[in-house]
Amino acid sequence: MSAVTRLVLYHKQRSSARLRFLRHAHGGVCTLGPLAADATVHPGPCAAGAGSGRLHTHPGMALRAAEAELGLQRGRIEADGGFQGQVRAAGGCADVQLAYFVDLDPPMAAAEAAGAAFIDLTEARGLPTPELALLRLVYEYTLG
Repeated sequence: MSAVTRLVLYHKQRSSARLRFLRHAHGGVCTLGPLAADATVHPGPCAAGAGSGRLHTHPGMALRAAEAELGLQRGRIEADGGFQGQVRAAGGCADVQLAYFVDLDPPMAAAEAAGAAFIDLTEARGLPTPELALLRLVYEYTLG
């Protein structure tokens, strides 16, 4: 697994608190591709610091890449700095951060043009176990 930071993108409706996640064209909810089937998900960032060999990545590059993938203007997706998770697989540990769409309504047309779609948590049932575990952590965080 690449150690590059992955993002989970969501939209929370301001008037109703309806929460939707972006399911990418590759079928998963994380940027950069689906999670490995043997991956495990944990709260908090991957270990960093002296001797760990890990640097934490600022989400800015991942945000700009997500906006470009969807054909959105810069600043339409913002980082939600309060959440950090980690995904561990045979290839190592990758940080997972959260980002949200700032507009009143989710950019449905942009998602569709990119082969993606916004889904409710109930529509995520067919996702692999690691992705469901990650969405559970995100859901708990976003709705308290």
